[in-house]
Amino acid sequence: MSGLIVLVIVVAAFLSMSLKVLQEYERGVVFRLGRVLGEPKGPGLFILIPFIDRMKKISIRTITMDIDPQDVISRDNVTLKVNAVLYFRVVDPNRAVNNVENYLYATSQLAQTHLRSILGEHTMDDLLSSREKINSKLQGILDQNTDPWGIKVISVEIKHVDLPIDMQRAMAKEAEAERVRRAKIIAAEGEQQAAEKLREAADTIASSSGGSAMQLRYLQTLSDIATDQNSTIVFPIPLDLIKNLTSK
Repeated sequence: MSGLIVLVIVVAAFLSMSLKVLQEYERGVVFRLGRVLGEPKGPGLFILIPFIDRMKKISIRTITMDIDPQDVISRDNVTLKVNAVLYFRVVDPNRAVNNVENYLYATSQLAQTHLRSILGEHTMDDLLSSREKINSKLQGILDQNTDPWGIKVISVEIKHVDLPIDMQRAMAKEAEAERVRRAKIIAAEGEQQAAEKLREAADTIASSSGGSAMQLRYLQTLSDIATDQNSTIVFPIPLDLIKNLTSK
């Protein structure tokens, strides 16, 4: 009886060491006596030979990695501090295990290096206005360099660009000057439109027969002043208006 119990315990221990389960987003790179055993295992249930097979588990989900702020000198000699975020995933677990010691650390260091070098090729204005183009260029270069490691770089996004204090002040003054310029242009355009309308009104009054339009405008002005003011107002009457009134 005791022998049966021992046998059951041994079988249970063997099965616990042999049976492995991987999730849908996991793959297992199996080494048999030091050699890679074909394609990665998983997902689901599979069997390993205890003490002979060794498995390295790899996640194939998209990894989000923050790139630490990097000191960058732009092409126009402006010192900036730039940070970014990197999105990538493992597409070949065998290469990610065998071709690089630590693919997470290697990818992080590669991203930092290329972030400094690529951004240094652009001016400060390019970094602020052409981020999409720079992001695409970074993604292409990193994807090409990480391909031997079985890694696919999905995208690189520059998150923030810290400018020096004096540069921030200069840009604020420039933005303020631009707002003042636009305000003056808008005011000048308004004055021009008002002048055109006044000229059209004057032409209409001048072209009216017998000065009737001028008389109507004159009497309307008198009515407005009488309504708004309670004081006595001496208002000059043009002679041609009197002639027009007496002639009728």
